[in-house]
This record gives sequence, structure tokens and C-alpha cells, in this order.
Amino acid sequence: MRKCLKVSLILFLSASMAACTTGGAVATLLVGGVAAGYYVGKDKRDINTIAQDATTTSTIKSWYFGDKDVKAFNINVNTYQGVVTLYGTVDTKEAEMSAMKIAAKAKGVTKVISKLTVINDAPIPAAPTQAPVPPADGFIEELP
Repeated sequence: MRKCLKVSLILFLSASMAACTTGGAVATLLVGGVAAGYYVGKDKRDINTIAQDATTTSTIKSWYFGDKDVKAFNINVNTYQGVVTLYGTVDTKEAEMSAMKIAAKAKGVTKVISKLTVINDAPIPAAPTQAPVPPADGFIEELP
């Protein structure tokens, strides 16, 4: 609780100082600061771990925007104590693997969990091993 009050106070003071120049944005910042303070107070991680996890998440998302195989808007990234979990959809299994490899490269990542759904990677039907054999008499019967 004490940590929550400290964070809220710091954010409140920041918002108050910003009020001198920004006017209407103060209410938004103040409400956001109180919400952030509440979040920090309820989370079991310390403030440094929360900041590192947030940095990891935003780093991975920015890397996704630069990758041609991964569609950043379709993937949600969640980081908790260095464990990254990916949610959403990808077009192919290769895109899923690419998203996981990119996430694993981020500083502080200890594990990557994929909960991605592959939507367009339908298996190609196997080709028949031999062509159908016509009947011995050369006539093909039509079934009713």
C-alpha cells in the first residue's frame, strides 16, 4: 500500500507541474496516474520488474512492426517476470515461429509461450499414390 501511495504521489506531482503548460491534459494524466498507482500496489512484482516487463513488451511489439512475416496488429504480447506470452492469430506456422524467435531475442526474456492460432496454414492434401484403374472391360459404370 505504501508503494502505491508513493507512486500516486509522484504521478500527482508530475501532473501538477504539467498543469502550468498543458491545461486539459492534466485530468487525463491525473486519472492515469492514480490507475497506475493502483496497479503497482496490486501487482506482486516490484516497480523495477514491472518497468522491465513493460519495456520488453513494447520492444517486442516494435520489432514485430518491422518484420514482413509477422502482422503486429494481430499479436498481443504479455510479459510477466520475463516470461512472454503471445496471443492472437498468424497466417502460417512459419509466422508463429518467427514471432517466437523475435520475442526470445528481447533483453530479459526467460521463456516464450505461444498461444497463437494459425489460421491459413491448411495442410496440403497428399497426392494419390496411383491413378485410379479403369474397369477391365473399358466401360465405366455410372452409379444411380
